[in-house]
Amino acid sequence: MRNVKFENGEYYHIYNRGTDKRNIFGDKGDIWRFIKGILIFNRKNPVGSIREELNGRRIDRDLVPVNYGDLIELSGELVEIICLCLNPNHYHLLIRQVSDGGISKFMHKLGSGYTTYFNEKNKRSGSLFQGTFKAVHVESNEQLLYVSGYINLNDRVHEIGGEDKALVFSSWSEYCGENKVLNMCKKDIILGQFDNINDYKKFAKEVAESARENKKMKREESTIDLLE
Repeated sequence: MRNVKFENGEYYHIYNRGTDKRNIFGDKGDIWRFIKGILIFNRKNPVGSIREELNGRRIDRDLVPVNYGDLIELSGELVEIICLCLNPNHYHLLIRQVSDGGISKFMHKLGSGYTTYFNEKNKRSGSLFQGTFKAVHVESNEQLLYVSGYINLNDRVHEIGGEDKALVFSSWSEYCGENKVLNMCKKDIILGQFDNINDYKKFAKEVAESARENKKMKREESTIDLLE
């Protein structure tokens, strides 16, 4: 049983990773397929497959990002996306529930839809994610701001570089005004608390640096424990 109870109007940090820590995104096509799932499955009315939603036009391998309004006419959202980060083997979402049962419905459709796509593409079967998605209730405004910085720059927290860097997608560029194609995040609750974007950038970078240092300390403490 999940300990967190989802309530309308509340914010939650949602995350999960691949089973056995495996990669869940193998190329940019996978990333855009997951994003399109976020866009299409986030509505109250029942929805079939992504292919059905686009009148049979195959988009699974399409690398071109699409605008929210180009895909669907909203019939009422289940959740609001505040920010997100997709890393090679895990993802983070900061979302606000706006419809009864919204998070559970949205995450079920998103996870099962992407797993079906990934398994068909890679000729595999079974679970892709490590159990049910994890959820943390955001209980204060300070926590809300911190989580936004942690997620927007999560690839820096994990020091993802090299070839894996190409398999990272974050809402950071949208927050910075650099990605004007995908406008999928409700940013005002975060950016409205800063005088300008540079102040938020500074704040988020400090959060990422602090989180990165904390991870290093925990790794070092674990190593010491093993040696003792």
